[in-house]
Amino acid sequence: MSARDLAFALLVILLWGLNFVVIKVGLDSLPPMLLGATRFTLAAIPAIFFIRRPQVPLRWLVAYGLTISFGQFAFLFSAMDNGMPAGLASLVLQSQAFFTLLLAALLLSEKVRAHNLIGLLVAATGLLFIGLHSGASMTTTGLLLTLCAALMWACGNIITKRVGQVDLTALVVWGSLVPPLPFLAMSLWLEGPARITDALANISGAALFALAYLAFGATLLGYSLWSRLLSRYPAGQIAPFSMLVPVIGLSSAAVLLDEELSQLQLIGTILIMGGLTINVFGARLGRRRQQAASTPVADSSQPMMRNASVRD
Repeated sequence: MSARDLAFALLVILLWGLNFVVIKVGLDSLPPMLLGATRFTLAAIPAIFFIRRPQVPLRWLVAYGLTISFGQFAFLFSAMDNGMPAGLASLVLQSQAFFTLLLAALLLSEKVRAHNLIGLLVAATGLLFIGLHSGASMTTTGLLLTLCAALMWACGNIITKRVGQVDLTALVVWGSLVPPLPFLAMSLWLEGPARITDALANISGAALFALAYLAFGATLLGYSLWSRLLSRYPAGQIAPFSMLVPVIGLSSAAVLLDEELSQLQLIGTILIMGGLTINVFGARLGRRRQQAASTPVADSSQPMMRNASVRD
């Protein structure tokens, strides 16, 4: 990978890792459903003027927008509005990898390997440790809603697999046309016209920055650079970078929001990262072990026998 593309990969991870702190900032001024409606309205603007619609049937485009865009962020924003810390949200959301694994096995008949199951069990144990410590720093409701967000992300991944090769940036941007109306409907129902009017009338500069960051930074710039990298390098070389997202999320939340992990949450964090590592690198390590086992070992006794015959 060139130095320039490595810099792009690290920039994307930084954008996505800081995303959770920025969401927290946005939720200080805007209720979760209204935040989602405004974010995706801004993100959808380029679809109208600059980006050609991806070659995807309309039903799949709508399904993608309702799962990975509306479903994921409706649950995530609600989770963080209901006591889910930004750092832990960035970590727990990565359970989408295991939901994707299970859904692909059920719906697409993809094989689940031994290392996948081991990684899943290790990460599930980590989630259990985190769930055991709910209270002032994290609510059970927030944890469950974040897991629902991860499930919606996984559903969007399955839809992406179903449609095959597609321009990822175009899919994300055009998929952003779907969520604004469902978000607005949910906002009117759950948050009410009075709260919406008050929030928009008194929106802070920090909230405006959060909206711009979420729509143009994390979504448009982030996915554009990520799709560029995926088009130039094997997915197996690019995907492991995403494991750095919760590292940035946890560290930035600790520095900027003074979030701290309890002992149980720290153990859970280590286990989840361990499970993700096994899931990503397990197959590669298994192949190396098989290659090492199949490599013939030279018979060291033969040179000794030849030397003995020479002396004789």
